[in-house]
Formats: sequence, structure tokens, C-alpha cells
Amino acid sequence: MAAALLPGTRITFSGAWQQVRGPVIVPLLRASVLLCVAMSAMLLAEKVYMAVVVLALRLLGRRPELQYRWEPMRDGDDPELGSAAYPMVLVQIPMYNEREVVYQLSIGAACGLSWPSDRIIVQVLDDSTDPVVKELVQVECQRWARKGVNIKYETRNNRRGYKAGALKEAMKHGYVKDCDLVAIFDADFQPEPDFLSRSVPFLVHNPDIALVQARWKFVNADECLMTRMQEMSLDYHFKVEQEVGSSTYAFFGFNGTAGVWRISALNEAGGWKDRTTVEDMDLAVRASLKGWKFVYLGDLKVKNELPSTFKAFRYQQHRWSCGPANLFRKMVMEIIKNKKVTLWKKIHVVYNFFFLRKVVAHIMTFVFYCLVIPATVLVPEVEVPKWGCVYIPAIITLLSVVGTPRSVHLVIFWALFENVMSLHRTKATFIGLLEAHTVNEWVVTEKLGDTVKTKMPSKALKKLRIGIGERLHLWELGVAAYLFICGCYSISFGNNHYFIFLLMQSIAFFIVGVGYVGTFVTQ
Repeated sequence: MAAALLPGTRITFSGAWQQVRGPVIVPLLRASVLLCVAMSAMLLAEKVYMAVVVLALRLLGRRPELQYRWEPMRDGDDPELGSAAYPMVLVQIPMYNEREVVYQLSIGAACGLSWPSDRIIVQVLDDSTDPVVKELVQVECQRWARKGVNIKYETRNNRRGYKAGALKEAMKHGYVKDCDLVAIFDADFQPEPDFLSRSVPFLVHNPDIALVQARWKFVNADECLMTRMQEMSLDYHFKVEQEVGSSTYAFFGFNGTAGVWRISALNEAGGWKDRTTVEDMDLAVRASLKGWKFVYLGDLKVKNELPSTFKAFRYQQHRWSCGPANLFRKMVMEIIKNKKVTLWKKIHVVYNFFFLRKVVAHIMTFVFYCLVIPATVLVPEVEVPKWGCVYIPAIITLLSVVGTPRSVHLVIFWALFENVMSLHRTKATFIGLLEAHTVNEWVVTEKLGDTVKTKMPSKALKKLRIGIGERLHLWELGVAAYLFICGCYSISFGNNHYFIFLLMQSIAFFIVGVGYVGTFVTQ
């Protein structure tokens, strides 16, 4: 009986597919192709525009020191004032359950900043829930205090608002009222001693500047292939996106660390808010709408660490994708209605900064390369123009990796990995736009410090002592299966060479899906 029904069942499914395919699937797929190609063209136009701006800046030698007034701070300008000629600087280090090597390096670097000792306060904001870690951090602060450093160890009874809540609470202490500027460093950041002497003069001599942002320098970029991929993406962000924003509109997103704020500007903008998981970007947008300017210093680098485990990186990317999309939803009308900034700056913030980079880039990458192009293999009536599926993506990719010349040979691996991560970024973007229940989910990005180098033998890192449930990622495995099927179908019935890309992308999704990416840390 079952055998007799099977052929009929096949005919039913086949007939239903044919009935739906012509009037529904084909038009929808064609519309998807047109939309994705249009979004690709939008991204290409922005990439080319930014490349032209960066090239012009290099040829013209236009540096922040020439664009704004900058003079070094000098002790002898006014003998009567002495160190009082220096602005009072508050250095904040928010942290949460950090490893010993991480907080020791960050606190030590902050305490080693070259600045008059009576004009600087180091504020360690410890939200740790581990009592052992809290005690160790407090002991470290006391050690520096005995050396004469004005260091404050501050804790809270709860973690309300996470990092934004800690920063907001920290600004309420009485001694902060005497401070003019605040420098912020996450727990894994290690500024050089001359950080303040190179950044603060911009704020001292230019009263319309609210923020000076430094560039990140990655100390563990060579730890594994995943950290190399991160370096390529972040180098483009700093060397191109931040550079262009600073030099053209005096606006860019604050990176949350390695920056110095004018406290009066911070307060005028409304202070820290915990309504999204990107409190740094939120503050930057609000300050910009008040008319304040930002300066990015590409030659001022602060050492920090990239997340080297895939779990930590995935949580970080979720926050970095969900938060901006949610902030865009909350602030788009406020930006449009603002009367203190120019129309062109509004367009830049709404269209380039938010819509293209924080929404379109993520969605287009996953939908076009991982869903639509593979689907056209199964529906040959729909074709993707060669310039849309080959030339535009190739140019976008090449322009995106110019920031890291030493890794150009890894461009194919980078593109495949970015497509895999676009799955998480797209999901997070929709969560942010729709304000789903996990929109304000905050998981601190774990940093290993030198743990993997000093406390674990190299062979131990290769032992995969991780539960099977933690290693398998079903979303990636599902997309890998879909791409593999489409690739095999392309080999058998296709009249193009899509199968080369599809099978390579399928392998990339599969490798991530089984958790074989990043550093493995034994417990």
C-alpha cells in the first residue's frame, strides 16, 4: 500500500511545485535579485567614495594636526599656574570578572600615563560578580595607590545598565566634578604613556571638539586565522570609515574605548544611556546632534586584544549588529528633525552611517550571497547579471581589505568567513529593528590576555574538551546543507560555474557549524 502511494505523492509534490514556481517563486526571486543588486550598487558607491576620500587625504597630506589647532602641553608656559595649566583628566576602566593578566596590564597602563599626578584620577569600575576577582582587583588598585597614584576603586550593588550603567554611576562621585575630560579604556586596552599628551591638546585648543578617538592596535592578531579575519575588518573600519567620517563631517561612532571626551559635551548630550547595547554610539550621535565635533587620530594607537574564541566573537558581533540597528530605530526621526546640524550631515548619519553600514550591509551579504544566488541555481529562469554577482562583489571585497596589506592573500578566506558571520549579523539586525526580546542582551566579550601563551601548553589548546552541544551550531549547518545541495545541483544541471562558490561557501559554513574555528581553551 505504501509503495503504491509513493508515486502519487511524488506527482502531487511535483505538480504543486510547478503550480507555485511560475506565478510565485520566479517573480519573488527576480524581485529579490533586483533588490540585492541595487543594494550591492549602493554599497559599492559608498566604498568607492570612501576610497577616493582616503586617497585624497593621503595625497594632500591632510592630517588632524593641520585641520585643527594642536600645540603640545608645556609646564613652563605660566610658572604661577604650574600643573594647573593642565586640564583635570579622569581615566575610567570598566571591567567585569576579568582575568588577572588582563586587569593588571590595563590598570598598570592607565597608572603609567604621562600627566601631572595632581591632574589625573584613575577610576576602576569593577562590576565583577566573582568575589575573588573583586578582591584581587581591589588589591591591585591599593598597590598602585601606595605608589602615589590617585586611583579610585568603585563598585556597584547591581549591574543595571551594564557598562553604560557603570559609567553613568561613576560620573556621580564628588571628585568627578573637578574633572574636565574623561578618558575611557576597556579592561584589555593598554594606552602608551604619551596617550594624553598627544590627544588632549586637540580638546584644549579647540573648544568645539568633544571627542578624540584613537585607533586600536591588536596584540593577538596572529593568534589564529579568525583573529586575522577580525584584524582585516577592523583595520578597514579605522583606516577608512573612521578616517572619512572625521575628515569630512567631523562625525563617527565612538568605539567605546581608547577615546577622550570633554565632560561638558558628554553632559550636554544627556550623559550615558543604557537603552541599547551600543551606549558609545548612542552618546556619539546625541553629542553630534548638539553640534559637537569629533577627531580621529589614526597614528595614535592603543594596544588591545581581539576575541580569540568563536563563542566570544559571536556574542560580540551580535551586540555590535543588534545595538546599532536598534539605535537607528530609536533615533532616526530625532536625527531628521534636528535643526543644529546641516542637511548633508543628517544624510551622512542616516543613510551612510546607519542605513548602509548597519542595516543594508549585513542583510544584503547574507540574503544575496547565501540565499538568493544559490536559489537561482534551482530556478534557472531567474538570472543574476554577471556584473552583479561577480564584478561588484569583487570590487567591494578588494576595497574592504586594503586596510591590511599583509593579509591580502587571505582575501578569499576573509570573504567566506564574512559571509558566514553575516548570518548572525542579519539575525541580530532584525532583532534590533524589531526590538525582539533579546534586543538588550549583553554578554561581556571574554578576553584571554596572555593566558593561552603563559599558562597553557600549545598542545593543550588543540584538545577539544568542549561539549558537543556547545560546538555544534545548527544555523550554520543548515545553511551549509542548503548551499551544498545547490552546489551539487549546479554541477549536475547548471550552465554556469556557481558551484565553485557554493561548495566553498558550504565548506566554510560547515567548518563554523562544527565549531572548528578560533582558539580552543581547555577547562
